Amino acid sequence: MKNKKNLKNKSKVLKINTNLNSRNFIHFKKLKFTLLATIIILFLLICRIGFLQFVQGNYLKELAYSQQTINQIISPKRGNIYDSTGKAVAISAQVDTITVNPSKFIKSSEESTKNLQEKVAKGLSEIFNLDYNEVLNKVSSKSQVETIIKKVEQEKVDQLKTWMNENDISIGINIDEDTKRYYPYNSVASNVIGFCGNDNQGLSGIESQWDSILTGTPRKNC
Repeated sequence: MKNKKNLKNKSKVLKINTNLNSRNFIHFKKLKFTLLATIIILFLLICRIGFLQFVQGNYLKELAYSQQTINQIISPKRGNIYDSTGKAVAISAQVDTITVNPSKFIKSSEESTKNLQEKVAKGLSEIFNLDYNEVLNKVSSKSQVETIIKKVEQEKVDQLKTWMNENDISIGINIDEDTKRYYPYNSVASNVIGFCGNDNQGLSGIESQWDSILTGTPRKNC
């Protein structure tokens, strides 16, 4: 009888009231919520990247390029020279220098790249009356920047801008501000006034003697 009672007592299961299961449930809910939130955030990030890459890709590329500048020294506008009556005998007018970034003309295929390079070279050579092969070599070179022509008048610059718009070319061709020296009275007193070189440095006469004052202080475009 005693053995039977002992077996009955052992067979009884004691239930202890604890919050272990509830804690596990709450912990599981937190993990589930965290995982769901992470998936949603990753999905939104992927959608945003896809939108920037495929929808706004070209626009952002052009915008970035327009904000980019090449680290280079820009010469200031050279000072004027006046005679004793206040008339200007040497003045500097704004002109432009045309440069290209050959890497901007590289496309997805070799044929597309060649066609674009030839198109740009043909346009530039015709507008500025330059040798086509020389321009093509510059457009297709490995250099970061190639100078096409210096001291360009506004009329030619306007022709270039029109051509770029008509041919849907917005990057790769740069129009950089420059100056050109003019002598209103041509050769009058030229031996006294002197003249400047291609880089606006004084080579003789007053242009040379007062070169440091007339030149001004160069600035950096970066």
